[in-house]
Amino acid sequence: MSATRLVATDLDGTLLHTDGTVTERTREVIAAIEDLGILVVFVTGRPIRWMEPLWQHVGDHGLAICSNGGIVYDVPGRSVIEYRAIPRDVGLEVATRIRAAVPDSVFAVERANGGGREKGWPNRHDRPLAEIDEGPLEVIFADDVVKMLALHTEMPPADYWARVEEEVGHLVTTTWSSVEALVEMSGAGVTKGTTLEMICAERGIVAEDVVAFGDMPNDVTMLQWAGLSYAMANAHPLAQEAADRIAPGNDEDGVAAVLEELFLR
Repeated sequence: MSATRLVATDLDGTLLHTDGTVTERTREVIAAIEDLGILVVFVTGRPIRWMEPLWQHVGDHGLAICSNGGIVYDVPGRSVIEYRAIPRDVGLEVATRIRAAVPDSVFAVERANGGGREKGWPNRHDRPLAEIDEGPLEVIFADDVVKMLALHTEMPPADYWARVEEEVGHLVTTTWSSVEALVEMSGAGVTKGTTLEMICAERGIVAEDVVAFGDMPNDVTMLQWAGLSYAMANAHPLAQEAADRIAPGNDEDGVAAVLEELFLR
């Protein structure tokens, strides 16, 4: 592997403890890595509106990739640099196909600015509600939708993902990072891995220059692309299969421990 120029890390289940906190050790290690001239990029399935409370803890600077690759975000400028949308006609066709295949599916969307959900979408999945529109999918589906979510309250998560992928995998990219039957859908070919590759190419960074960390199926493309990748000890089996190595668990500051071993000793 060539000299590392970029570290890409997922947040929930990876960099963050299970309670959503960031330890002082992790903050100090990130700062030390950046002092070495290594760019740290946070790559998350979270929408931007869920990130604001975290910036002060994970670095109020630099770049972030949000919504599973749908958004490249300028953290200090609090602005979207680029978004990779699902075409409206595709999104509505996807919903029609899923409803026919798995009745009682309910949908939500994440946009470059805010989000929307159908009536019946559980409130516990969002905060703050002021940024969320509620209404029929045809109304809330705007031209800047970067992620579409399908939820089923009764099916096992893996079974639901498999069914959705079978029906619409040729139209959108499907993935899963929840303990519920919640399938996340991005535009065709849009993943954490492809967006990371895109921003790296813009900076003359190749895969061999990248170290990546993740824990769930939506991290698989990123783990496979990076020159050196770690799945957490608590990771989903698909993430562990995709990674080169296993890091200690997120509640053990696993990302910080690996970075210390690689760069600070």
